[in-house]
Amino acid sequence: YDAVLAADPADRGWKDRRDHVTGSISVNGNARKVEGWVIMKKILFVASEAVPFIKTGGLADVLGALPFAQKEIGIDTRILLPAYPKISAGIENTHVVTEFNNFAGHVVLRYGEYNGVGIYLIDAPHLYWREGNPYHDTDYNDYADNYKRFALLGWVGAELATGLDSWWRAEVVHAHDWHAGLAAAYLFNKGRPAKSVFTIHNLAYQGQFAHRHLYEIGLPEGMFHVDGLELFGQISYLKAGLYYSDMVTAVSPTYAKEITTPDFAYGLQGLLTDLREAGKLTGILNGVDQEIWHPSCDPYIQHHYKLKSIAGKKKNKADLQAYFNLPQQPDAPVFVMVTRLTEQKGVDLLIATADEIVKQGGQLAILGSGAKHLEEGICQLAQRYPENIAVKIGYDEALSHLMVAGGDVILVPSRFEPCGLTQLYGLQYGTLPLVRATGGLADTVTNSTSETIKERTATGFVFQKAEADDLRNAIQHAFALWQKQRVWAMVRNNAMAQDFSWKNAAAQYEQLYLSILNQ
Repeated sequence: YDAVLAADPADRGWKDRRDHVTGSISVNGNARKVEGWVIMKKILFVASEAVPFIKTGGLADVLGALPFAQKEIGIDTRILLPAYPKISAGIENTHVVTEFNNFAGHVVLRYGEYNGVGIYLIDAPHLYWREGNPYHDTDYNDYADNYKRFALLGWVGAELATGLDSWWRAEVVHAHDWHAGLAAAYLFNKGRPAKSVFTIHNLAYQGQFAHRHLYEIGLPEGMFHVDGLELFGQISYLKAGLYYSDMVTAVSPTYAKEITTPDFAYGLQGLLTDLREAGKLTGILNGVDQEIWHPSCDPYIQHHYKLKSIAGKKKNKADLQAYFNLPQQPDAPVFVMVTRLTEQKGVDLLIATADEIVKQGGQLAILGSGAKHLEEGICQLAQRYPENIAVKIGYDEALSHLMVAGGDVILVPSRFEPCGLTQLYGLQYGTLPLVRATGGLADTVTNSTSETIKERTATGFVFQKAEADDLRNAIQHAFALWQKQRVWAMVRNNAMAQDFSWKNAAAQYEQLYLSILNQ
């Protein structure tokens, strides 16, 4: 770090967390012993969800892991979240930091800790005390006051850089996805008292609201234009994060490139291209929480295993086949898919090609929910091929772990995938990913060709076009490799040897924070 050393913390007026250190420095060639306090960089994560409290997608996994990995390397990281019922129940012994009234009404800011990381909760029951999904009701209708609910999230994030908590002040506000996008706009409106980073998890969701709400959320009319908040005549919370932040990151290097193209930019190609050319857009790959997702210690599976001791994988496969009432055939490759059932995830492509798995004597297990026509499509497959295909509609955390541990191939045929986590889980568990070459999938899986197998870099199967024929060819490729079990085992070993721990991402973000703080 750029550390601040002082004989006494009071010398610099700091009231925040400090680490006492001893060491030595060289002064004119002579070693001098020093003793003092390291003032650590203070990073505030602003987001709408985090595991283990509430989750609708990969964003929650990131917030449940990255801040804690940063804590491990000495960064003073805290998280700001809305006080949804499940989050409030999961963080005990909170205390009141402050109370205030603003455009959102009466708000109480609370503070607690979880696994050593500080958590701020925005306690505003009239906005957040709603059971279930944080964004929409049971009929999938967005809450009408989402513009205010997530404006408040951004506003509090900015205020925590300007003294809302008199004992801790963020130096970098790191906002995630559109829900937190206004944090950078509020910082800009206050004269940029802190640096800001904005991470795109999925550019398709942009948080667009009517212009008339601008006066309700405390931002001036002068910020509503093309060089600011405006996108297609509306306020875009996502664009606010892109435009006003000091640095923008995407959750994989390839996705950072893809979003500057018309097919992936969702109307923001010009802005994103400008950011990339200015060196303000980069990709940092997500990681895997190895305390939860690792076959040697996974709390959800009975048979643990690891790279040099793989026997437990076969037992998990037998358990998986038993769960889905599939024939106990250890020699039949089991393909698994754990996903939201949407076209984005390529579920329609799988429906069109699943017969290839049946024809080749394999098995297929699917877990997920989503679009009704896709739910019906995979259920019809299971009815047509009961000896080969099984489906569970819904989500089951324990079953998802068993599927990753017991499967032989994990399918991720997405049309686009900013980062993807299921392929990373597959690599970790030796369940070879079969993916389309897009986003983080392209960054993390190496196709098994004669060259990559010889070089010992092959880790799975990759196809290029989001078309059924390409997916079918990739499935055939997997079956061809399955016939060569010694080669399959070698590719599996390559996959399990990959390191996608969060410590890598934490170190990259640390360098990014330092770079913008030193500007």
